[in-house]
Amino acid sequence: VWDPLLADMSEALGRPVIGFYATDYAGVIEGMGAGKVQVAWYGGKSYIEAAERSDAEAFAQTVALDGTKGYYSHLITNVDNPIVEAIDLEAGDGDQYVIENAGELTFAFNDPNSTSGFLVPSYYVFAQNEVNPEEAFSELVFAGSHEATALAIAEGQVDVATNNSENLDRLNETAPEALENIQIIWTSPVIPSDPLAYRSDLPDCLKTSIQDFFFNYDNEEVLTGLQWQGLDPAEDADWNAISELEI
Repeated sequence: VWDPLLADMSEALGRPVIGFYATDYAGVIEGMGAGKVQVAWYGGKSYIEAAERSDAEAFAQTVALDGTKGYYSHLITNVDNPIVEAIDLEAGDGDQYVIENAGELTFAFNDPNSTSGFLVPSYYVFAQNEVNPEEAFSELVFAGSHEATALAIAEGQVDVATNNSENLDRLNETAPEALENIQIIWTSPVIPSDPLAYRSDLPDCLKTSIQDFFFNYDNEEVLTGLQWQGLDPAEDADWNAISELEI
């Protein structure tokens, strides 16, 4: 889904744009810090880390297909897991079931630098209930990506995992058979949508060219594949709420 956008970006900037796909957010952060990555798509938490350590400077915010600039963290389980029967799905109180029965459950976060896959559930589900997830569960794992936690749930490898609304929407396109096996049991308050950032030391003329490309990009087919309507101008302060959660 990214290759067509990068090809269009290369043409617009008049220079090669090479895609780098890391296995975790740390790889993107380290790549930008080492000067090997000039532009990156982050989550809120990973962007804050990159701004502090890797000279990242947010310039754009993704806009979802429905026009919103926010998304949600979820706890998910397999539709056939017996815990579904014990949860009021309409009330979305699966977080309380997880807290009360953690000792009997296996649980997966995706990435410790993830906003929706770690920071948000760590605060709203665990910290507010004074629970340490590292000690509470019969088994706790970090699966690495939202796709990995979704597939772990779909295949019944863990009882409960984190995910988010954007990735589940994307999964409907990329792996609909897996999505059919996933049940949402908790939804967070809204999270500011993702930033795009470049290194702060790029030449101003190049920053302007990158901004012009993203703010005027209108290839609907490519954007839909990324689950975006487009991108809006943004700045570091737009993710202050995530900084507060991390604190």
